[in-house]
Amino acid sequence: MIPYILSLFAGIGLPTALAVTLVAGLMRGFAGFGSAMLMAPIFAILFGSADMVVTVVAIELVVSLQLFPQVRGHADWKTLMPMSIAACAAMPLGVWLLASVDKGAIVTGVSAIIVAFVVLMWSGWKYRGGRSPIAAATVGAVSGAMMATTSVGGPPVLLYLLSGNDPPEVNRANIVTYYFLTQFLLIVIVLATGVAGWDALVRGVVLFPVMVLGAWVGGRLFHGLASERLYRNVALAILFATGMFGLLRSFVAP
Repeated sequence: MIPYILSLFAGIGLPTALAVTLVAGLMRGFAGFGSAMLMAPIFAILFGSADMVVTVVAIELVVSLQLFPQVRGHADWKTLMPMSIAACAAMPLGVWLLASVDKGAIVTGVSAIIVAFVVLMWSGWKYRGGRSPIAAATVGAVSGAMMATTSVGGPPVLLYLLSGNDPPEVNRANIVTYYFLTQFLLIVIVLATGVAGWDALVRGVVLFPVMVLGAWVGGRLFHGLASERLYRNVALAILFATGMFGLLRSFVAP
C-alpha cells in the first residue's frame, strides 16, 4: 500500500504536496476561499489537469463537509439555491472542455484567472449590478463550468457574494455552503466519464487529513486569533504569487 501511495507522488515527493495542502487548508478554514486557487495550478503541473480537478475537489469536499454544520445557519439559501443548481447544470460543459483542452492551456487559464481575481480584490472593485435569482444563476453557471475545467470556480461566486453588505460570517457561510452543494456531483461526473482515474481520488484521500488540520487551525484564527485584514492581504499575496508562477512557467516551458 505504501509503495502505491508513494508512486502517486513520484517525481515531486510527498512533502511538497503536503506543504501546499497545509497552506491551502489554513486559507480555506479562515475565510472559506483560496484553497483551490492555491492548489490548482501547482497540482495541474504535478499531476495533470484532469487528475488535478478530482484531487483538489475531493479535498475541498471533505473540508466542506467539516465546515458546513458550523455555518449552515448563516447561509443565504435564497441566493445559494439558484446559484448551485445552475452550477451543477453547467458542469458537463466544463468536463467536456477539460477533456478537450491540453494541460498547458489549463495551467495558463487557471493562473490567469487567479491573478485577475487577486488584482480585482486588491483594487476594491465590486459587482454593482442587481442581485436576483437570475443573476445568481448566471454566476453559478459560469462558476460551474470553470470548476469542472480548472477546479477553480470560486472567483465569480466570490466577487458576486462579496459585493453586498453581508457580515463576514454570512459571506463565509455562503462560500462554504456553495462548495458543499456542488462539489460531490463534479467528482461523480469526472470519474464516470473516465476523464480522470481513481488514482486522483486516492491522492485526495491521502492529502485531506492535512487539509482538515489546516482548516481547523484557520477556523480558530477566524474566531479572533488573527486580524482579518492582515490575513486577507497575506492570502491574496500568496494567491498572486501562485498565479504568477503558473503564468511564468507556462510561458517559459518548452
